[in-house]
Amino acid sequence: MSGAPTREVARRVFAAEFNDATFTFKESDDERAPLYALLPTGERANRVFVTGTLTETEDIGEDAEYWRGRVVDPTGTFFVYAGQYQPEAAAALRDAETPTYVAVVGKPRTYETDDGSVNVSLRPESITMVEESVRDRWVVEAAERTLDRIEAFNEEGNEYAERARAEYGADTSAYRQAVVDALAEFDAPG
Repeated sequence: MSGAPTREVARRVFAAEFNDATFTFKESDDERAPLYALLPTGERANRVFVTGTLTETEDIGEDAEYWRGRVVDPTGTFFVYAGQYQPEAAAALRDAETPTYVAVVGKPRTYETDDGSVNVSLRPESITMVEESVRDRWVVEAAERTLDRIEAFNEEGNEYAERARAEYGADTSAYRQAVVDALAEFDAPG
């Protein structure tokens, strides 16, 4: 086994939870140590895998192309930003016809606004156009992973859940409701 770092698992997370993941941390002082977002359901995420409808794209760069995309899942909106350091993702946003279903793998990023609130966005590693069936399967998988995290939230020794309780509080009911709302979309007639 080489000493090369392995890629982190990309966590499946709904927008409702992702946008609340305002606390980030590193687990070592190494400058190359990964930056993690702490999910409110008690898991760390260095990478996430999201799927939804790309509803709009815009080049917000001043001197160079810097693309913002809005990806909507059944629980809310992800904001995706890609520029010169993510050329494939920037090209995907530039060339996309909206609305279209997309799958995005990327890294959570936080930034503090002038009023002191924290916004969460996604720096994409890849953006892929997908079929509705792929999006639907992702919704079910994200629901399952969210429920798994909620179930493990109160387990003894779950250090990330302990951190999440300290940062966000112990109430995970909003994320359970997000799962219910996301899955209800499949029960709707139409």
